[in-house]
Amino acid sequence: MIEHPVRVHPSADRLPREEQLAWKLAAVATGTEEPDADSAAMAVNRVIDNASVAVASLLRRPVAVARAQATAHGAAEPGARVFGSRVRVSPEWAAWANGTAVRELDFHDTYLAADYSHPGDNIPPLLAVAQHTGRTGADLLRGVVAAYEIHVALVKGICLHAHRIDHVAHLSAATAGGLGALLRLPTETVYQAVQQAVHTTTATRQSRKGEISSWKAFAPAFAGKAAIEAVDRAMRGETSPSPIYEGEDGFLAWMLDGPESEYTVRLPEPGEPRRAILDTYTKEHSAEYQAQAVIDLARKLREKTGPLRNVRSIVLHTSHHTHHVIGSGANDPQKYDPAASRETLDHSVPYILAVALEDGSWHHERSYAPERAARPGTVELWQKITTVEDPEWTRRYHDPDPDRRAFGGRAVITLDDGSVIEDELAVADAHPAGARPFERPGYVGKFRALAEGIVTGPAQDAFLDTAARLAELPAADLDGLFPAVDTDAVAAYDATLPKGLF
Repeated sequence: MIEHPVRVHPSADRLPREEQLAWKLAAVATGTEEPDADSAAMAVNRVIDNASVAVASLLRRPVAVARAQATAHGAAEPGARVFGSRVRVSPEWAAWANGTAVRELDFHDTYLAADYSHPGDNIPPLLAVAQHTGRTGADLLRGVVAAYEIHVALVKGICLHAHRIDHVAHLSAATAGGLGALLRLPTETVYQAVQQAVHTTTATRQSRKGEISSWKAFAPAFAGKAAIEAVDRAMRGETSPSPIYEGEDGFLAWMLDGPESEYTVRLPEPGEPRRAILDTYTKEHSAEYQAQAVIDLARKLREKTGPLRNVRSIVLHTSHHTHHVIGSGANDPQKYDPAASRETLDHSVPYILAVALEDGSWHHERSYAPERAARPGTVELWQKITTVEDPEWTRRYHDPDPDRRAFGGRAVITLDDGSVIEDELAVADAHPAGARPFERPGYVGKFRALAEGIVTGPAQDAFLDTAARLAELPAADLDGLFPAVDTDAVAAYDATLPKGLF
């Protein structure tokens, strides 16, 4: 790996483009060759994972709205597929609909370092463009692995959330790079696309604060759509704000650490294998990633406590990120509100811990049902749960060794009689360092569980067979990456929604 210093430069410096971060990201993309076996296999896992959560969300309102907007933008052949529809649409709109479907349940992959990310959000726009441009499964794999490489590097090197900037600003750069690798574009073209994508998708974190709305699902889809449009514009010879990261009125100077900004982004050397995808991990539970280990910890605690009665307080000692983003340190009263939105509840570790302690399980629908959130016993327990930052858990969260990195915490349950029950868990069971790391059977099992009642058994088998052969798929067979569903039933649901402009 090469360490690239990134800092603000005045315009008078005329920083050569080859020294700019956007160019270096573009060079990683255009220098990506065919992935090694491990990276390719993990990319297939993530294609399966995305389809799992997409089909499970087909009849959720935000997904239906995105699908309705997309299918109003039909395209001449070939176009791109949309989950749950027979209509082929323009690729940027397919990315919009499919990206929303993948993100809606907060149930696909994650990478946490200096910042947050869901690198699987790169896949919908890459798949849409691959379909529209007649690219093969091997082309798609190359693009996915390149996008993950860029995304992970940015998330390791540049913290956005400290400045209340939403993490999709890194996503759009990664997607633009992945598209460049997919299409084998010149570095100059990808460089321009990266800059436009970053410039147009930088937004505040209010989308994940207070009463969290459905925009949380749309935000990465918007970034993917914007990246496709940026690549299209760059392919036509147009330029973009430059240097987008280092400029004196640019991203670092005014969105991040200011004129004195200085970061280090580590990128692979020319010819070095692209293996960053192997550092990422998926979710076994439909909730914000930092709650994954908490759900598993709750199951452990139930073995000690049985049904919880006479609880005085529960305190989760955890990292700065968990405390301030999904814990009581966020100072969001909505995280304790039984009438809060699903999006808010899946970012409330007090709620998640309360339900997981009571039920001993987690479900992507039942655990968030309004009647579940309003259950009096749950509300009473929920209000007794707080989080505190523990410096040791914060240190472990940022440990440079991924095998020692920890995203969990220590729960201390104090009963009315003063007795204390406690336990801790460093990582989720499904994490690569966890008790039951997800490998291909785990992804297959997750797909079958979420597809039950939506995708028939033979159609499930057909999808899984197609995904497993991704590296050998001809362009025409990419349609097989969309599990067959009852599109008439989906269309009937869509018809019940209010109409918009399109």
